[in-house]
Order: sequence, then C-alpha cells, then structure tokens
Amino acid sequence: MFLDDFHTLTDGRIRISAQQASQFAKRIAGDYNPIHNPDARRFCVPGDLLFALVLARFGLSQHMTFRFLNMVGDGTPLCFDEQDDGRILVLDESGKCYLDVERSGETTRDEAVVEAFTRSYVAFSGKNFPHYLKPLMEEKGVMFNPRRPLVIYDSMGFCLDRLDAPAPGLKFVDSSLEVTGKRGDALLEFRILAGDEAIGTGSKKLVVSGLCDYDAEAMDEVVAEFYRLKAAYEA
Repeated sequence: MFLDDFHTLTDGRIRISAQQASQFAKRIAGDYNPIHNPDARRFCVPGDLLFALVLARFGLSQHMTFRFLNMVGDGTPLCFDEQDDGRILVLDESGKCYLDVERSGETTRDEAVVEAFTRSYVAFSGKNFPHYLKPLMEEKGVMFNPRRPLVIYDSMGFCLDRLDAPAPGLKFVDSSLEVTGKRGDALLEFRILAGDEAIGTGSKKLVVSGLCDYDAEAMDEVVAEFYRLKAAYEA
C-alpha cells in the first residue's frame, strides 16, 4: 500500500511522525509549505494525508465532504471512527476531533481506483502555492506574512457521477478569494475527468491568515524559496 511509509499503526491507533508527514507532503503532494517541515514551530500533518488515509480505510464514495477542524501534531495517536450514520471522525484519545467526513451514494473499495483518485487529487491539492494562491493574492492586493506564511486547509468536497475511472484526472476550473480584515478565504474549484469525459466536480477551501498589503518583491522571494526547497529535495 502506497501509504505505508507515511503512518504507523499501533494498538489500533494511527500515528504520523513529523518526518513521515513531511515526506508525504513533498514526495506525494509536491507541497513545500513550511508548516509541514519537521522542525516547524507550528508543525502540522498535511490534511491531504488524513484525506488519503480515510479513503484507504473506508473507500471512495460518490459524494464526500471533508472538514478539517484542528491541526494534527507530531505522533498524535488517532482513531478513525465510523459512525452509525456513515460519518467518519478522526479523533485523538481525548475525543478531540480533527477531521469530520460526510459521505453518500455508492462506494468502491477497489484499491487501484481508490489509489488513483487519491494520487490525482493530492497532486492537484499540493499546488496551492504558488500556482493558485499567488495570482489570487496579487489580484486582491494582499498576501500572507512572508516571514510566517500561514495557509490552513479548511475543507474540501466532491461529487462523482461514477466510480470506475481507472486513471482520473483533476482540472483546475476557477478560484476566488474573499478578504475579511487579516483573513482570506480561498476557494479552488476543479473538474474530475476520465480521459476527456467530465465525471465529477469538487472544490477546496483554504484559510490564509495574517494578511498584509501585497509586496511583489517579498512575494518573489517567497516563490524563489519554494522552488529552492523543491530543487533541493528533488536533488
């Protein structure tokens, strides 16, 4: 299973170390957000890794909504709990909820289909910055604090017409950014494809905190650092 390197199962609890989380972010998602670095002061496990683990354990449903409620820290023991109504909750041992998943419609547990969809979505999702967020922030004249960039995964959801696509693709469709004070809510919309056929739609919401006036020079430095980290990792 392609997720084996990125979590540990012990006594019925899933633990994700900072190193495992960072490797998933970079190797699978192409995500170099510093919040996923093992030494980050506010380190958190990528939401896309929790997303991937939910699909691997419970299958892919036609309609799914993921709400990320809290940030998971290094090595936190997690329980993936299926409720009587079909909802899935990711909880720690004290009952604190990190992820709430609602689902409906048919479900497939075909490992090849689930993995293909997971990889396709995570590859799309990992392109938050600079691919999608930089143009949005530039258009609105705002940006995150370049010394402490903070972009938080709020939620995502999708609807699929069918579940048998062996190699689905995701295509970016549209984006928007609503700014309220120092907070921005970014919405990324996508279409799910099987070849040239559209088989579904979805969207992802991000929260950008600590907004300030857009500074092209400072943003260029942040983007350059992103590509420096990417090149260093790939080397």
